[in-house]
Amino acid sequence: MVVAPLTLTCLALATLFVAVLPIMLYRQLRRPFGLSARDSIAGVAVFALCAMVIERAVNGYVLHQNETTAAWLSNPVSFVIYGALVAGVCQEVGRYVAMQLMWRRATAGAAGTVTAEPRAGRRFSKAPAPSTGDSTALGYGIGHGGGEAWIVGVLVEIQWIVFAVVENRGELETYLGDIPVDSMMRIHLILASLSPQTAGIFVLERVAALVLQIGLSVLMWRGVRAGRRWILPLAIAAHAFVEGPAALFQAKVLPLAAVDGLYALLALIVAGVLVKIFRREAQVAQTRA
Repeated sequence: MVVAPLTLTCLALATLFVAVLPIMLYRQLRRPFGLSARDSIAGVAVFALCAMVIERAVNGYVLHQNETTAAWLSNPVSFVIYGALVAGVCQEVGRYVAMQLMWRRATAGAAGTVTAEPRAGRRFSKAPAPSTGDSTALGYGIGHGGGEAWIVGVLVEIQWIVFAVVENRGELETYLGDIPVDSMMRIHLILASLSPQTAGIFVLERVAALVLQIGLSVLMWRGVRAGRRWILPLAIAAHAFVEGPAALFQAKVLPLAAVDGLYALLALIVAGVLVKIFRREAQVAQTRA
């Protein structure tokens, strides 16, 4: 079995696009909205810890190690509910804690800018305070979504590109070593299913995920900034709603085309709302300037 050169080219270009997208988005929006690298780094760290460590550990125990819960979650309805909620709880609790700390830092920084009168009679201030506007959520969301794009998307896709190149050389079995036969067969089946359409689906999923992560970050930040305690359960419910189609696909309830169509539609709606929010914020910033 050989993966076509056109498919490999499409996969490589798609992977490069997804890898560069959050970086270029940050660079383009950094100056207009005063984004802070610290906020984006916090987003990457929260996703890595909460989604890739905590969530995976919980899933490993609940779905594999605990026979009682594993049997209960073999029911598609239970699996969908669990899969949507566990992602929402793990990631949104992490986002909430991070944004609480960011809000405290922002308000403390604002307090530090209180002016004083030196002898020369000129007013001065300390270093600029961290932003308390939606730009903080934008920077954090790019980090959180960008971390997801890289860890869940780019690194995994690079692995499959390497597998495809080695498979084309007829050296896949040697390259992977002594892995179980069923695992090797699954890898061969996945490689056989790769196509230019696969690359397009990959881009659509990652772009939609990035937009939705920014939207969830804005939602959480506004709630934290307003001191609304109910923002955490609301964000968990919103995140679970977003994860629902993916869980339905894993449970073999919805086809992939329907799931991707739902995510594309939802991402377009969220992107439209975000454009209005940040266009208004940019206008306010220009007025103040």
